[in-house]
Amino acid sequence: MAIYITEAAAPAPPANSRTALPGIFDDPDSSITMMQPVTPQSLSRPESARAAPSAEPTLAAVIPAYNEGLVIGSVVLQAKKHADRVIVVDDGSLDRTAETARLAGADVIRFEENGGKAKAMMAGFSRARELGYDVVVMLDGDGQHNPDEIPAVAAPVLAGVADLVIGSRFLDVKAKIPAYRRAGQTVLNGFTNLSVDGGSFATTDSQSGFRALSRRALENLTFSSEGYNIESDMIAHFAPLGLKMAEVPISVTYDVPHKHKKNPVSHGFGVLARIVGLIGYKRPLLSFGIPGLLVTLLGIGAEIYTFSEYYRTAQFHYIVFTGGFAALILGLLLVTSGLILNSLVMITRGSEPYKEHTL
Repeated sequence: MAIYITEAAAPAPPANSRTALPGIFDDPDSSITMMQPVTPQSLSRPESARAAPSAEPTLAAVIPAYNEGLVIGSVVLQAKKHADRVIVVDDGSLDRTAETARLAGADVIRFEENGGKAKAMMAGFSRARELGYDVVVMLDGDGQHNPDEIPAVAAPVLAGVADLVIGSRFLDVKAKIPAYRRAGQTVLNGFTNLSVDGGSFATTDSQSGFRALSRRALENLTFSSEGYNIESDMIAHFAPLGLKMAEVPISVTYDVPHKHKKNPVSHGFGVLARIVGLIGYKRPLLSFGIPGLLVTLLGIGAEIYTFSEYYRTAQFHYIVFTGGFAALILGLLLVTSGLILNSLVMITRGSEPYKEHTL
């Protein structure tokens, strides 16, 4: 499928960038740019010395968009105040999203057909990585996120204390979040934290699309993902690699023109199914062994009840006996499967065969 990349013509320098020019310096105690007299000595310096590149980290914003022609222009303009480059990935929009973003000054990657958020984000990350950016901030293109919070989200990465920063809507609630979103997010957070294999990081907003990634994180985007699973997949993939993760509070607004691109219920169950699959793959004793043990205990309890009632009343409860026997067999099968799968996982991770990874 063809991808079209267009760059904004002659973009204006970002507000936070500084250029090294001969005879010009920024007074650290003043916001006024001061001028120094040009001397023959300064003119005689080699070109490499007079045009040395800035040592400041460069920052790009990656924004996925699907039919966001009404708001993408303002999102790009606000993001440009804080980013050296804004990359918009138009995921097969049917409106003028791509054209509006380009006119606002963004580089645009356009897919002919909708491929899902994960595919769009990976294309944007790849573009930023190719261009050599040190920090990438991802945010939604529908206007729910405030681009003026880009510096706050990127700050831990710029300071070198985190490789992935998640903007959490629940650390310092600044907006009224619907109850169904809170309930669903609590469930997804719990399962996402269970899927994390290694480290002590526990997220409070696993599905937040407002994040910052370091160069190291960009180089480790070596996992496959689909649709809206990318947020949880990113956390589960980075944790065992030892990448540092942190959260900062952000605001959010749900009063946007294009609220739901996918039914929230089907979206939530889709993400949950993916996370449960990750837990089964990474922690088989947790996903098979513990449920199997509980079912086994249930079966044993049913059998004990059946025979105790038989000796007490001389009545044999065939239904309870059959159900308990079936539960006992099912539970033992689950426990056995968990032990076998856990052994396979340990063999696969042969570099640390005696370290407990899975439970």
